[in-house]
Amino acid sequence: MTSIYEQALGSQFHKLHPKIQERFGFDSRDNVASIGEGIMEEIWYAPWAALPLYIGTMRHIMFPNRGKGIPFRIENYAYRDDWGRETVTWCRSFDFPGIQRRFDATMIYSAQRSRVVDYLGNKQHLAVDLRIAAAEHGGIRIRSGEQRFYEGRLQFRFPRWLTGTADVCEWYDDEYQVYRISVEVVNPIWGPVFRYKGSFQARTVPAGERDVPPHVKPLRVEARE
Repeated sequence: MTSIYEQALGSQFHKLHPKIQERFGFDSRDNVASIGEGIMEEIWYAPWAALPLYIGTMRHIMFPNRGKGIPFRIENYAYRDDWGRETVTWCRSFDFPGIQRRFDATMIYSAQRSRVVDYLGNKQHLAVDLRIAAAEHGGIRIRSGEQRFYEGRLQFRFPRWLTGTADVCEWYDDEYQVYRISVEVVNPIWGPVFRYKGSFQARTVPAGERDVPPHVKPLRVEARE
């Protein structure tokens, strides 16, 4: 078995920096996890987006908070979900003064869609197609595409003008020996919605499927991709 990111990237996976390959190259059979801790230099959101971002906090999907020098933690565990799909958690915690915000997601490789699908939030109601590529500096670039909503029997595609396109780049800084990350979400009509950038150090720790903590898993698992 190969990781979901190696499946998506194919031969491009080997263009990634070795430290990026380490973070994106494991699957559930490797019995490891990647735990990162660092500082977000800046977190920003557009004032007009405050209400939808606040609603998102109820399901751990972004948040209406700004700040600089914000402590950050990311937890990536690999396991098989209830439908037998190889899954990787993206549990991100941001410790603002007086409050912690979460931005959670779980990713799978969808054979039917031939790409990684990102389920946003803690209930997997939002499924987002991802375009993944190797960046010039050995980093990995992830851009969001079509977004779908699933709730009971209800399902629909979001019109592009209602969504934000996310552009994520993660790379390894050899000089400072840290991972760096840049995230920006832009609406095609209203412009920038949300962004953050910073750096962190990550360690690979032993973690079998029984060691995956409950707080990084979704509260419900969506079968539709």
